[in-house]
Amino acid sequence: MPALLNTVETPGSAAKPVAPKALERCELCEAFAIAASPVRATLAAGAEIFRQGDRAGMVYRVLSGAAISYRLLNDGRRQVTEFHVAGDFLGLEAGLEYRTTADALGGATVAAVRRADLARLAATDSGLARALWQMSVRAFHRSEDHAMILARQGATERVAAFLLDYADRVGADDIVDLPMTRQDMADHLGLTIHTVSRTLSQLQDQGLIEARSSRHVRLLRRDLLERIRA
Repeated sequence: MPALLNTVETPGSAAKPVAPKALERCELCEAFAIAASPVRATLAAGAEIFRQGDRAGMVYRVLSGAAISYRLLNDGRRQVTEFHVAGDFLGLEAGLEYRTTADALGGATVAAVRRADLARLAATDSGLARALWQMSVRAFHRSEDHAMILARQGATERVAAFLLDYADRVGADDIVDLPMTRQDMADHLGLTIHTVSRTLSQLQDQGLIEARSSRHVRLLRRDLLERIRA
């Protein structure tokens, strides 16, 4: 977690969000604004936000850019659990330790408050307590949906579902800029990087997408991609 505390900005410093729809007013957002000892940092690509196994003392919000959460398995493999976009919260752990490691993707601005401060505010604010509960439920549902995808869908379905889901989360109609690498995608989808690249090429050959580069994808036929995802 020291990455944030080593690059603190003043509370009044500006951060320009890239996904305005994700930064709408909410009880948890307001709690970040009024909590004691606010921390805001601009992180370079790959900078660590928190580490798996560290004490879960802070809760974070992505203000701009993106972040990645992953778990290192006993055999050395990496399981990417989630990609976080502007407006997302991370570090809301049920236990005392972070269950994943979180890093900035391609640079990000992140705000943080102490977990104890949020707990004190939630004890007297029913709206904040409800917001924290709803956040936990949504995270559980996303995890459950992801497990279903890994268990029942093939490579094409997984990649199509990922592209559509990410586009929806960042409010993109057809052009999607991906901050993650294809290896990141592979580790999230339970595929090899070769399979991800081959699947993207197949979707492009079928006229469903246009992969102008490894990080820039245009969704040409959302309707057909939706059918594949279903």
